[in-house]
Amino acid sequence: MIILVFLASLLGSMAIGLPVAFALMFTGIVLMSFMGIFNPQILAQNMIEGANTFTLLAIPFFLLAGELMNQGGLSKRIINFAISFVGHLRGGLGIVAIVAAIIMASLSGSAAADSAALAAILIPMMRDAGYNVPRSAGLIAAGGIIAPVIPPSIAFIIFGVAANVSITQLFLAGITPGIIMGLGLLVVWQFIARRDKVATLPRQDWPARLKATADAGWALLMPVIILGGIRFGVFTPTEAAVVAAAYALFVGLFIYRELKIADLYFVLLRAAKTTSVVMFLVASALVSAWLITSANIPGEVGNLIRPLIDNPTLLLFAIIALVLVVGTALDLAPTILILSPVLMPIIRQAGIDPVYFGVLFVMTTCIGLITPPVGIVLNVVSGVARVPMGKVIGGVLPFLLAHIAVLVLLILFPELVLTPLRWLRG
Repeated sequence: MIILVFLASLLGSMAIGLPVAFALMFTGIVLMSFMGIFNPQILAQNMIEGANTFTLLAIPFFLLAGELMNQGGLSKRIINFAISFVGHLRGGLGIVAIVAAIIMASLSGSAAADSAALAAILIPMMRDAGYNVPRSAGLIAAGGIIAPVIPPSIAFIIFGVAANVSITQLFLAGITPGIIMGLGLLVVWQFIARRDKVATLPRQDWPARLKATADAGWALLMPVIILGGIRFGVFTPTEAAVVAAAYALFVGLFIYRELKIADLYFVLLRAAKTTSVVMFLVASALVSAWLITSANIPGEVGNLIRPLIDNPTLLLFAIIALVLVVGTALDLAPTILILSPVLMPIIRQAGIDPVYFGVLFVMTTCIGLITPPVGIVLNVVSGVARVPMGKVIGGVLPFLLAHIAVLVLLILFPELVLTPLRWLRG
């Protein structure tokens, strides 16, 4: 009965148009009333405690780093670097989009920001070269969702806090799956691009490539500093976010000089607005998370799927299917915050590695970002590229299937995640 009350209050409040954060608060009030423990102080206290976590400081600083990176010219130079090496190949601009998406994923951790930056720069070039624009927009959207999988990842930070899983381990575990997602897109794109007659860019000689590499050198050094610092214990993921923001600020102001002092106000304002939305959502969700635990909803769900607990692979397929369905309607953060408190006790009971599950969970929520009917990243790319949403949905379909195939592969062969993780742990 408690599960029905939880679902009815959450889905009902969202169905009438209540924002997700307020829907989560309303759900908490309904659960408290149903359990006979209604107390406004519980609501306020859990919201404050939910946001009062040192680890969550990484979110505003990584968001700020992403804004500084785009405004300071780092994104543009990464794309030019990729063009210099692979732009002359058949379907080269698509390969550029994939390579740039992987590199930029290791800088910002935001799917929407990376997709917008790639679409703004590459779609006009692809349109002029004769590429199928809806398909190109779909590729860029599919490449953009690699950002929350390759560290630094805001999604991993939220999952780590909500599920009580090491964020450092999640960061290290996400590197290989993110690269595999990129390789999956590359295979599909090469198969599709072979049939298209498009103009290719001129092959650049090695002096031009070295110049592009040197120009992008400061941008390419950023993931080395961040991931290397985390791997060797120089700083924590939270401290890494501050280092990333400071580094992006320094490079934008003093090296590339595309970031002006006058721009800082608007950069800080954009980062602050995004941060306020995310943090309010986190605070609201942790009220529901506390009540979910108090009401023993994980135990109730566990009883429903108990026949699958002895078969971890089948259990993962069932859970990932559930997460994918929910992710098609909700943004990444709400999906993580709503489902992780329910699912993690079941995962631990089944003996599944929590870090491995965290990677699969975040990958699945990312796939939801390019899955209709909502498809938040699809909307971003559609708006930036000025391509109708319906056409972008058609264009993204083969790449969506590629991501799902990679997800199935990782469920069937968990060592693809766990073996590199053990190596990176040292």
